[in-house]
Amino acid sequence: MTTQLVDTDTAPGGETVAIRQFGNDRTTAYADGTLFVMERVFDAPRELVWDVITNPDRIGRWWGRHHTVTIVEEQDVRVGGRWRYVSRAPDRADVPFKGEFLELDPPARLVYTFTVDIPGMSDVVGVITTTLEDVDGQTRLVETSRFDSVEQLDEQVGVGMVDGALEQWDRLADEIARG
Repeated sequence: MTTQLVDTDTAPGGETVAIRQFGNDRTTAYADGTLFVMERVFDAPRELVWDVITNPDRIGRWWGRHHTVTIVEEQDVRVGGRWRYVSRAPDRADVPFKGEFLELDPPARLVYTFTVDIPGMSDVVGVITTTLEDVDGQTRLVETSRFDSVEQLDEQVGVGMVDGALEQWDRLADEIARG
């Protein structure tokens, strides 16, 4: 992963914010103010990509970093439905994540909340908007995470969110390739 300042922008309120590039050769990733955006084109129709990102039987095979196992405790894909996953790794305690589905438009759009379900961290709630666009039989997946402040986003970047997300999308590509 490389990090570089690529531009600046003016945020609401008039302050100047940095646009930072984080991606790799497979996934574009950047921070723009309070937004963290990832984009990648997957070699599969969007119906398949939608299934892989919403099907609890498949999520555990790709969600999280390479050395982790994810247990899907809850996955109620409907507006108002909740999700909860627990990430397990041999070198640390379990890390639970949870959220609520806010909008659904299968197979094109999914909006949900995301938080780390640990005291002291659960007050940071991101809203993630996922769009899937058909591109000649492939799927452009764009995920935009919105944080309440630049400081919240910086804190998440500082604890490894970007590296984890890039690894996760590589695992997602492997799961999609399974068909």
